Amino acid sequence: MSNSYSSLCDDFYLEMYLNTELDLPTERDTVLAFFERIQRQFGSMGCFYRSENDQYCLEEVRSSGRYRWVTLETDRIGSGVVNPSAFEDAYVLNRLVLDLAPYMLAVNHLDIDSLDVTFAMDFDYAGNHDEVIAEALFSSTAFNCLLDLPHTHPIGYSPSVLVALSDDCRTQGRISVESKISAYEPRSKKQSLDEAITLSFTVRQYPPGTEKFDALKSFENQCRLVQELMAEKIVPNFVQPLANVIAQKRLT
Repeated sequence: MSNSYSSLCDDFYLEMYLNTELDLPTERDTVLAFFERIQRQFGSMGCFYRSENDQYCLEEVRSSGRYRWVTLETDRIGSGVVNPSAFEDAYVLNRLVLDLAPYMLAVNHLDIDSLDVTFAMDFDYAGNHDEVIAEALFSSTAFNCLLDLPHTHPIGYSPSVLVALSDDCRTQGRISVESKISAYEPRSKKQSLDEAITLSFTVRQYPPGTEKFDALKSFENQCRLVQELMAEKIVPNFVQPLANVIAQKRLT
């Protein structure tokens, strides 16, 4: 399936995180062997580095605006693609990481805390992000009454909502919208004007507890669920209102 979200935002991210109960291996040979195996399948992933917080990362060159990445942290493994031409481009990398984790990083079903699949979007806007979010998502809610008061304006609108998607609460969905530039911050400190409003939707799956957790099977189900909910709920009720308000403000 092609990535149909590029026309709705400035950048689109498809990410996966496998969260573990125990710390992941940090031995030199194990870490290098894991990333070398990934590079063998994705030869263009040639940028390897370790961050200040001891996170290991292998990624493609970012300058094109479209790149893959894989990270190895203390208690989670991440992988994703920025601006994929099709969802399957990201899914192939995610599946490879899940395939390799048991054999190369000793992650078995008992060690898995949860599995996250995230679709995220960036909306570039140099103005007041909180104002955009308030107008797009809160204008018809009870929160809007606070903005009717004299001399009021939004300075802290970054909503995040978590819902259970199954009766046992082991499948959960989180929608969050992050503001990075407010009307207050530019007066208190320097603020980059190229920051974007970020919307992310994550479906997290916890192991059932009654049977062996199949990470690959769960991943496929979560991808299906994320795509369905994005199309039916997130795009019409969150993405389009944000994009519309930003477009209107750019014209004024």
